[in-house]
Amino acid sequence: MSKRDYYDILGVSKNASEAELKKAFKKLAMKYHPDRNPDDDSAAEKFKEAAEAYDVLSDPQKKSTYDQFGHAGVQGMGGGPNFNDMNFSDIGDIFGDIFGDIFGGGRSSNRRARRGQDLQYNLNLSLKDAVLGTKIKIKVPVQSQCNECSGSGAKSGTNPKVCSACGGAGSIRMQQGFFSLQQTCGTCGGAGQVISEYCLSCSGKGTNEKVKTLSVNIPAGVDNGDRVRLSGEGNSARDAQPGDLYVAVRVDDHPILERDGKDLFIEAPIPFYKAITGGSIEIPSLEKKISLKIPSYTQTGKIFRIKGKGASHIRSRGRGDLLCRVIVEIPSTLDKKQLKSLEEFSKSTDESKNFPGTDQFKKVFKELD
Repeated sequence: MSKRDYYDILGVSKNASEAELKKAFKKLAMKYHPDRNPDDDSAAEKFKEAAEAYDVLSDPQKKSTYDQFGHAGVQGMGGGPNFNDMNFSDIGDIFGDIFGDIFGGGRSSNRRARRGQDLQYNLNLSLKDAVLGTKIKIKVPVQSQCNECSGSGAKSGTNPKVCSACGGAGSIRMQQGFFSLQQTCGTCGGAGQVISEYCLSCSGKGTNEKVKTLSVNIPAGVDNGDRVRLSGEGNSARDAQPGDLYVAVRVDDHPILERDGKDLFIEAPIPFYKAITGGSIEIPSLEKKISLKIPSYTQTGKIFRIKGKGASHIRSRGRGDLLCRVIVEIPSTLDKKQLKSLEEFSKSTDESKNFPGTDQFKKVFKELD
């Protein structure tokens, strides 16, 4: 049986915020928690399903992969907890923040690693930079470790003290039936330490805002919605590792070229006389101009394919093709001499021979009459 869509499971939109995801999962967890539904296998399955959906959608990298490739994309990258091999006593460690809000309790002996908040920077790229790749510098306002207190939040010359409520663990654990569940310590906020005298520079936060200048390598072939992860370049927090920065790509429209997968598409006008006699025209590409040979008697709508001059894709090798559709352009104005020449030309043509399309149209129209 195919898996249900993670967004449908949680009942949220694809644009749901972190808080909305957490709220939706908490609601389902409380409803289908096995302790509240003993001997109900269907409730247990729904509980597992909701936990797996939240595990993927609450992780920015997994969510981005899932949005692009569905369930197949997150297989093999930790897409959802493996409940078949999991002891339910471990659920509190994996979803501690969620279940800690549902249940209260005693102390935990293991302090979970703390991380600062992940950030997202929206980056507009030209089609050329998106296809060929580039290196670009960005300026990002972040919460960085306070230099005065080295991120501890304590006044210079003093040290934080071990939290008496959690014994330095940063979380409180309780036993609920055969479940071992935990929540963040309310006294120290998960830090495991309390501060008696705050740092004057950061007021105890352990961080100060600053603007970072970062160099970002954009790989060739990125497209709208792709994200580049800069590990450890997100917000810092007191007594915690910094989060990550995700650079979200938006590709600007090109004035002439259009992208369709790995191919690029362009429409180019050609003078009617060149369409008849043949010749060549210049068309743009992402690197340089290309000379395109136009055969004699080229019709409007004819598509020419230039191999290897299209777009690339970040998840495949090679480049696609550049497709050029020509539009035969007739003059907008002619002088009397030119008009007379065309009239004489028209009298010398044989419609059935020189204009087969027009001739065929008239025949079909006559049959319908």
